[in-house]
Amino acid sequence: MHKPPLKDSRPSAPVMLSLLWASLMSLYIYNDYFSMYLPGTVESMAAGRIGPLGEATDLVLICVALILAIPALMIFLSSLLPPVISRWSNVAFGLAYTLIEIMTFIGARPFYQMVVAFEIVVTLTIIWTALRWPRADVSE
Repeated sequence: MHKPPLKDSRPSAPVMLSLLWASLMSLYIYNDYFSMYLPGTVESMAAGRIGPLGEATDLVLICVALILAIPALMIFLSSLLPPVISRWSNVAFGLAYTLIEIMTFIGARPFYQMVVAFEIVVTLTIIWTALRWPRADVSE
């Protein structure tokens, strides 16, 4: 007996963008988690230092929190915002995070670079998906 072909059920642009931001957040979390296994990392954290940023002052921690909060919020905002605002927010933040990832790639350990390379692919896919947002059918 022949089964019918599988139905193509691709998610809408907002759902796809939300999924991409969720993937990016997962990559961030795991890369930071695995970085804690590097010798001296936990001791440095306990001493109040935050990687190449130096002392973990309130201002540094606020900036880091904002950098991490935006992708987390984009998971929700990509589906909530009106299409035009969502589209351009995804393009702008996708570009910004691609640049941030490029900066963290340089000089990093190989395992970290591998995950950052995936992150760059995800942010470029966010930009590409947002720019290719389908237009409404305005048939008369």
